[in-house]
Amino acid sequence: MAVKTEYLNQTMVSHFILQGLMYTAEHPGLFFLLFLLIYSITVTGNLLILLTVGSDPHLRSPMYHFLGHLSFLDACLSTVTVPKVMAGLVTLDGKVISFHCCAIQLYCFHFLASTECFLYTVMAYDRYLAICQPLHYPVAMNRRVCAGLAGSTWATGAVHSAIHTSLTFHLLYCGPHHIAYFFCDIPPVLKLACADTTINELVMLANIGVVAAGCLILIIISYVFIVAAVLRIRTAEGRQRAFSTCTAHLTVVLLYYMPPVCIYLQPSSTGAGAGAPAVFYTIITPMLNPFIYTLRNKEVKQALKRLVISKLTKSEIKMRTKRQNLWKSNETSCHIRKPLSYSSSKDFEYCIEHK
Repeated sequence: MAVKTEYLNQTMVSHFILQGLMYTAEHPGLFFLLFLLIYSITVTGNLLILLTVGSDPHLRSPMYHFLGHLSFLDACLSTVTVPKVMAGLVTLDGKVISFHCCAIQLYCFHFLASTECFLYTVMAYDRYLAICQPLHYPVAMNRRVCAGLAGSTWATGAVHSAIHTSLTFHLLYCGPHHIAYFFCDIPPVLKLACADTTINELVMLANIGVVAAGCLILIIISYVFIVAAVLRIRTAEGRQRAFSTCTAHLTVVLLYYMPPVCIYLQPSSTGAGAGAPAVFYTIITPMLNPFIYTLRNKEVKQALKRLVISKLTKSEIKMRTKRQNLWKSNETSCHIRKPLSYSSSKDFEYCIEHK
């Protein structure tokens, strides 16, 4: 599990062993099926939302453009962690992760998670413009601005993750190599470093704290203005319609922000038990997002119905076309072939009946 290096006459680990989630070792088969079900629902649901938003012409507003990005992020975020958790439940080798793969997993996780954090802020700003400044909304959130905001979330997330990954794996790791967590994250990996991690922890608290707190403050400010604008609407139907476009976003924001606050503001509390809060925003929240946005949004539900109906209609048309082509080929063969050339009397009777 280790290779020699001349750096400080220490031994640098080449692999880590993921301890996994608490209580899963007692019933690995049951938890494997559970995580497989969750992962299947997550990927299927988010890809279905992405397909619906991309194919339905009625869902061309910026809100659904950002929803498509969110669905893609959720599917990818779940893919970064869940398959490795399932592999660790099947075999002992599934718990082993190489040093470089650990760095890649940490980078991908923080890249996707921070991008999603920025995207939630952009989505709150979009709702603010749509409800508080409806007349200026088409101009303020045109296609170019919408694409620029979405692209900036991805770019900022990539830079943010690169900083943390480089700082984390710049340290020397000489053992032990057991990560008391179910994936490679900054707090549990730093506990294995053979060097002073004070600077890393300060940067982590400052960077992640500033980013998360800043995004959350902007979201709260946006919703303060949104609530004030909605309360000024005279009709109850208008208020309900305005709130319905925000409740789904506000629900997933609360589910997403609360667990990381418990984890990254207390780096010393890492362990197999500390992985429970992370399960919510890495595994559970990506699964719930498609249901939250679908059940609370009539336009998405109608678009899903249209998508399903169109797919069924296309498949039915293909089946009818195949039957018609088969019918025509049978009719042609009946006219051309002589009775004695049929392989059986049933074929001849079939052609006689369908002439």
